Amino acid sequence: MSKPIIGITMGDAAGVGPEIIVKALQHEEVLSICRPVVIGDAKSIQRAIEQTGAAFTIHTVSSTAECEFKPGVIDCFDLDLLPADLMQGEVSAVAGDAAFQFIKKAVELAQAGELQGVCTAPLNKEALHKGGHLYPGHTEIFAELTDTQNYSMMLSSPKLKVIHLTTHVGLRKAIDNITPERTLTVLRLAHDTLTRAGYDRPRIAVCGINPHAGENGLFGEGEEEEKLIPGINQAIEEGINASGPYPADTLFYRAVRGDFDIVIACYHDQGHVPIKVLGLEEGVNITVGLKGGFIRTSVDHGTAFDIAGKNLADERSMLAALASAVELSPK
Repeated sequence: MSKPIIGITMGDAAGVGPEIIVKALQHEEVLSICRPVVIGDAKSIQRAIEQTGAAFTIHTVSSTAECEFKPGVIDCFDLDLLPADLMQGEVSAVAGDAAFQFIKKAVELAQAGELQGVCTAPLNKEALHKGGHLYPGHTEIFAELTDTQNYSMMLSSPKLKVIHLTTHVGLRKAIDNITPERTLTVLRLAHDTLTRAGYDRPRIAVCGINPHAGENGLFGEGEEEEKLIPGINQAIEEGINASGPYPADTLFYRAVRGDFDIVIACYHDQGHVPIKVLGLEEGVNITVGLKGGFIRTSVDHGTAFDIAGKNLADERSMLAALASAVELSPK
């Protein structure tokens, strides 16, 4: 089986994106598991090479067919959107717009079948907005560019995978947004994503909304029975290996122990906290359900403007994001 081609978008060039890409590509393990190509700005990558002291040359390409995929070479789609003297560590409209254009190019390549996965370096939301792109983050950009309505955020670490029913909304609205249909949709997304990645009947557990998953009506107002259980039952009828809802305070322990392959969290913090407790440097943010069948993964940290250009950024999350892109890319 050939190694998947993974596009790496550079993110906001005023941050640590170029640096962590260069540092990650220095690891021999990357070329052993995938064929990476950078989508960004060659000048910014060259500056990161010089700042890190890495021994790379840049090979600009216009299609993945031109890529060399060999040690000592960074294959790069150079969109040439940034000035050579772009200030690092500062919010910039031009960098925000460029970060969006890198993503747009990656989506075009993925939908054309040139990429099996996309791995994204971090963008800065303020810069993104100043550049004219009013999105909360990567997930919503990918969803719109691929015309995808049914998608979800997945978080992954070596010991735990979590997928969310809701993400960037307040808690009251999150509960309102949970419906049996949404529960079923996310169960299908979890099942399909892990099945395509080679899991045999992935074991999917659903968190309860209330303490102790409602404890038969003792807590809450019947949200589990109204919003979760009908979706779970329908998934089971479709042959999906789903169960729950379970109390969240013990479910994540059980998943880490190996009882389940993935957990469905009902709202943002319910899913994010256990992943981040297990280690920020190993957490990966993933968008699943995108039209075109490709997977998108991301580092689980920001642009770190305070250390940009100082050769202090840690590439471990980028390495983890690349590994997850390979693991979850269609087989």
